[in-house]
Amino acid sequence: MLTRLNHVAIAVPDLVAASAVYRDMLGASVTEPQALPEHGVTVVFIELGNTKIELLEPLGDKSTIASFLDKNPSGGMHHLCYEVADILAARDRLIKAGARVLGDGQPKIGAHGKPVLFLHPKDFCGTLVELEQT
Repeated sequence: MLTRLNHVAIAVPDLVAASAVYRDMLGASVTEPQALPEHGVTVVFIELGNTKIELLEPLGDKSTIASFLDKNPSGGMHHLCYEVADILAARDRLIKAGARVLGDGQPKIGAHGKPVLFLHPKDFCGTLVELEQT
């Protein structure tokens, strides 16, 4: 079902400062910030040869990233995103196996313009999992 790791997402309290760390200290290429109101975040991506790092900053006080940062003020690893060929087939298979899909269970369009779903961390070894259709 999983085809590859798409990105590792890191929640940060200050997207500009975090971008500077990756760009200036690590020499990485950082994309322009992209606001995703439906997901309550602003994101940038650090492009690597085999995957990406996504830096997430809350967009509004009701963002789930804001509540994550309340518990982890310095930020930290937020989720892993895996690619799947068919997100609806993957969702149905996971639900049948007992996994919990967050939200209403319907895919939303993510930062790459493709359908995404999130899976409950308690079902995946304490890690929030995002699935993205390729």
